[in-house]
Amino acid sequence: MFDITEVKTPCYVIDEKKLLKNLEILKSVKDETGCKILLATKAFSMYSTFPLIGKYLDGVASSSLFEAKLGREEMNKEVHIFSPAYIPEDINDIFNLCDHVIFNSFGQWKKYQDRAGENAVSCGLRINPEYSEIETNLYNPCAANSRLGIKICDFKNEDLSGIDGLHFHTMCEQNSDVLLRTIKIIDEKFSSMLKQMKWLNFGGGHHITRSDYDLETLKEAILLMKNKYDLEIYLEPGEAIPLNAGFLVTKVLDIVHNQMDIAILDTSAACHMPDVIEMPYRPPLMNSGLAHKKKYTYKFGGPTCLAGDIIGDYSFDEPLHIGDRLVFEDMAIYTMVKNNTFNGVNLPSIYLIKENDSAQLIKSFGYEDFKSRL
Repeated sequence: MFDITEVKTPCYVIDEKKLLKNLEILKSVKDETGCKILLATKAFSMYSTFPLIGKYLDGVASSSLFEAKLGREEMNKEVHIFSPAYIPEDINDIFNLCDHVIFNSFGQWKKYQDRAGENAVSCGLRINPEYSEIETNLYNPCAANSRLGIKICDFKNEDLSGIDGLHFHTMCEQNSDVLLRTIKIIDEKFSSMLKQMKWLNFGGGHHITRSDYDLETLKEAILLMKNKYDLEIYLEPGEAIPLNAGFLVTKVLDIVHNQMDIAILDTSAACHMPDVIEMPYRPPLMNSGLAHKKKYTYKFGGPTCLAGDIIGDYSFDEPLHIGDRLVFEDMAIYTMVKNNTFNGVNLPSIYLIKENDSAQLIKSFGYEDFKSRL
């Protein structure tokens, strides 16, 4: 482990060795099934790592013109894009940058169909199989009234000329047994469409590099659709690439007491790890236990004026002190891509830990970064 006193807090730290371990797992899936795997940049866009990722994966899956441009500039392999609706002013650049353009509705496809024919771009449609095992509707793209994807009933009498593939994304941090059940529903509902396609994109939400992930069932699902319909299969996980390869190093600024001990940190849930507030998520902390399971328990809060800028409760064998450094784990995903400068709180620096455990500063931020966003 790198020396946490080497870095300026707060900071994100990516461990190159852990990233490589994940990439090796993903490459093994590619090698054994012939599928293609893309980095979903909505989860992780630290482009200084793109040359390394590009040695193992096939390109990027983007959600906007800017993400597509970043993928083209910094990895320059396949660039795929999906958006619920494309901004008309962006569409020319999107067709010039992207290899696959995926549409969310027949209305969007018909609007840009002629434009698509002018470029060597493979076009697809996102489907809604009306099946998902995600229990929280906030993340469920198949929930009632979802704006994402085309249901089977809406394919009636539609012309699929010019459409090369179908795309679905119905999972969130799930294992491959969920994927296999989903695939069987899609096979049953969309069989007649799949016979006309060249590719099928399984979307994201696959926790492929998690320690308990069932790789054999993933391969079974890929080969089922690949062999039955003679399709190119794509996966576009975001979290699986840097899963457990990132950290957020922070420092204790003060400790106050209000019915319990509260540690105020120089990192903010609201600014630096927004998923803590947006989702039911409590980031793991190195060398800590569950709240109230050890002798000393603290509530962690950030330095902003937001009353709800709370990270969670953590327990320790020994008391904390002002100046102590702490390390939150699994902090590569949905952090750098979502952070902000609310209250004028500075953005964390970004470090890469090389294979010899030395810390390389990739980027630091200051007042001009805050000011330029306004």
